[in-house]
Amino acid sequence: MFKNLTAFAAATALCASTAFAGGLSPEIIESAPAEPAPAAASSINPTFIVLGVVALLLIASAGGDDDGEEEPILEKEPQQPS
Repeated sequence: MFKNLTAFAAATALCASTAFAGGLSPEIIESAPAEPAPAAASSINPTFIVLGVVALLLIASAGGDDDGEEEPILEKEPQQPS
């Protein structure tokens, strides 16, 4: 029994020594990855840009139909009853 206890103690001591493999050397501290800087906020909301473009397109489409010529108005001639 004494031999078993001694062998168990020796095995435990050998296994425990691997946990302290670094000894007393200074600890290596890994730096945390640098977070990217937040993007600068624009001075104008992108929603207003989209609304402005849509408004300009609507104005251009409404005003772009004038070509300077007026189409002739065709009047129906009254039909005579048969």
